[in-house]
Amino acid sequence: MAPIDCDIHPTVPNLAALLPYLEDIWRDTIVRRGVDELTTISYPTVNPLTARADWKDARTGKAATDVATLGAQALDPFGTQFAICNCLYGAQAVFSEDLSAALCRAVNNWMAREWLDKDSRLRASIVVPMLNAEMAVEEINRCAADPRFVQVLMLVGGEAPLGRRQNWPIYAAAAKHGLPIGIHAGSTYRHPVTPVGWPSYFTEDYVNQSPAFQSQLTSLIAEGVFAKFPDLTVVLMESGVSWLPAYLWRLTKFWKGLRSEIPWVSDPPGSIVRDRVRLTLQPFDAPPKPESIMRLMDHFGSDEMLLFSTDYPHWQFEGLNALPEGLDPTLAQKIMAENPLRTYPRLNQTAIRETVS
Repeated sequence: MAPIDCDIHPTVPNLAALLPYLEDIWRDTIVRRGVDELTTISYPTVNPLTARADWKDARTGKAATDVATLGAQALDPFGTQFAICNCLYGAQAVFSEDLSAALCRAVNNWMAREWLDKDSRLRASIVVPMLNAEMAVEEINRCAADPRFVQVLMLVGGEAPLGRRQNWPIYAAAAKHGLPIGIHAGSTYRHPVTPVGWPSYFTEDYVNQSPAFQSQLTSLIAEGVFAKFPDLTVVLMESGVSWLPAYLWRLTKFWKGLRSEIPWVSDPPGSIVRDRVRLTLQPFDAPPKPESIMRLMDHFGSDEMLLFSTDYPHWQFEGLNALPEGLDPTLAQKIMAENPLRTYPRLNQTAIRETVS
């Protein structure tokens, strides 16, 4: 079965590309005010991790700015069946709730017209304004009418923990439409990316994304999101994977002693996570030895949690070696196709519909 790439990143080439997809009032506002580019500082363009050198355009220095290039670099070489586009541009980080909602809507419309319409292998996540749950729900309901949108995209760093009840309308809307919540590395930078203050270097920012995922996962469990929305799946994207087993051991240990504080968490956190949480493969941060990789998989306690991803165009591996060496072939097949199809119901429906047609 052909692989399904659960995390690729089309690049908005510039703010001008979104202007045709903005309402008149917001297009005029951006032009009149001279709004600068909104490319997020999460991926500085001069940093090698942002894009592999062989995937960058020689003229612009950017990667993944058009559908033909993305297809030639990220889909054709891997024989990809479907690829889920997660657009990281900065629309969610704008302080104005109205402008943020308008930009998210423009990004989603741009994604549909300039990417999904032009390559039948592409699917996308719905970009939502994280500052306003009501506006986010409106955008989810609008985009969910298009079956090519298969997930709701949120950032791991925001103004408040994701489990807080102010975010529950977003989860209710996602569950209603059968859409997983995808939590991606990145931030609105309302707070430091570390729990001890602002760092000095990108290296610190990048490494501290994993603790942020731990904090958000703890919030979702402790606040009762999984109990409230029993059909909701959460996908952690670009979180790394090696942190999870030790984290689950620690969380379960303290849950046993403190469960009276959160009685709605009736099952052990490890069981909840194995049933309801998935992680994209790249960046794969386990030791390189094959025996170490399989030992890590044993510690996961499940072969259904990892989802194939290339993280294109970010630089996580050489050549076409997106899968770590040493994976059991049966497990590799589950990661590449079976697990994604179970995680994203709309992919399965689309696959069936296209087969019939």
